[in-house]
Amino acid sequence: MKKSTLHELAKLGAGLVLGDFLAVLWLISQSAFPVSFYGAQFDASSAAPIIIFDIALFIILVHYGWHLGSTPRLRTRAYFLTIGVILGVVAFAHLIRVFTGADVAILGWAVPLWLSYIGAVVAAYLSYMSFYLSVRMR
Repeated sequence: MKKSTLHELAKLGAGLVLGDFLAVLWLISQSAFPVSFYGAQFDASSAAPIIIFDIALFIILVHYGWHLGSTPRLRTRAYFLTIGVILGVVAFAHLIRVFTGADVAILGWAVPLWLSYIGAVVAAYLSYMSFYLSVRMR
C-alpha cells in the first residue's frame, strides 16, 4: 500500500473515531445508557474507557494522517523496530488471553474475548509491517 493511501485512510479513520466520540458524548448527555450493541451491554461506567481510547486513537490518527510530526531520517529504522517490538508484545498478550480465556476488566467493564481475536490479528499485522519497513530501510 502506498504511503499516501495510508495517510488518507488515517484521515478517514480519524473522522470515524471523532464520530464515535461524539456519539458516546451524546449518549451520555441524553442519559441513554445502558445500550446494547451486538450483544455487548454498555452502561455509564463503560463510557470513560471508550472516551479515553477514542481520544488517544484520534490523536494518533491525526498525527499520522496530516504529517504533524515526522521522525528524522536516521532514526526512522529504530522507530519502526521499537514499534514492531511493542506491537509484537501486544499481539502476544492478546494470544495468551485467547488461549487461556482470562477475564479482563477495565474500569469495571468486562472486555469480551472476541475483542482479543481482533486485537491479536491487528497488532500482529502492524508488528510485521513495522519490521518489514525497518528491513527495507537499509
